[in-house]
Amino acid sequence: MNTIEKCVVCGSTSHHPFLELKDHMITQELFTIVECENCGFHFTNPIPSIDKIGHYYQSEEYISHSSSRKGLINWLYNVVRNRTLQQKVSWINNAVHGKRLLDVGSGTGHFLRVAQKKGFEGYGIEPDDEARRFAHKVNHVRSCDQAELYSLENNSVDVITMWHVLEHIYDLRKDLARMREILSPGGKMFVAVPNMNAYDARYYEKFWAAYDVPRHLYHFRQQDIAKLFLDMGFQLEKVIPMKYDAFYVSMLSEKYKGRFSLFGGVIGFISNIRAKKYGYSSQVYVFRND
Repeated sequence: MNTIEKCVVCGSTSHHPFLELKDHMITQELFTIVECENCGFHFTNPIPSIDKIGHYYQSEEYISHSSSRKGLINWLYNVVRNRTLQQKVSWINNAVHGKRLLDVGSGTGHFLRVAQKKGFEGYGIEPDDEARRFAHKVNHVRSCDQAELYSLENNSVDVITMWHVLEHIYDLRKDLARMREILSPGGKMFVAVPNMNAYDARYYEKFWAAYDVPRHLYHFRQQDIAKLFLDMGFQLEKVIPMKYDAFYVSMLSEKYKGRFSLFGGVIGFISNIRAKKYGYSSQVYVFRND
């Protein structure tokens, strides 16, 4: 296990325990989320070493690397995904002029497939070998190893997407700095992350599925991600809600509590209603490369 000394947002070395919770999805191991005493950012600490973290993704339950439809939650996820993929491409079309796209953490390539059908020249960065093979074989898209990020030309893409990926990136500031070099001046980044300030996070506490330790290394509020990206040279242009996520996350949280999953639909609905105060369960942040 690796202990994180500095807060990735402000650099402070002072933090205290915030929440102890299980890896409900795969191993049932206990992990701790800590809170920075300077800026209030939350992060998992300690975390598995980089050569061990892959173990925590090896399951059909980890759905972004799987197309399994086993169980009600997985089936609903796949049904909704077809709609949200079209929605994501529409957001990008309305925000950028160029068609050169890089999808970081491209998983099994479903988003890239839809983006290419809509005219984008896209390829992905994905560290998981099995997910890359699926992307090539089934979705017929180009997907490269993580090391490829450091081989790409500067100013070579118009838009970078990270759909629930930022919270997984091991060398966060280093990789973000590299992405900024790859992105053309004025180019956009679309970054989707869970919002730990949302109503459903407050309701479920240690059972909130979007904490997803230890795969999620960081746990963002809107002020955290805005500050981080401002420090990296980006300007926040827009925040887009991901309303479906409240239902999926709440249903999964109910499963972790040992209750009937569909009750989570009620909590997801309430979370979306309360979003004016707390924000949505997941949000997309659109940043411009200045």
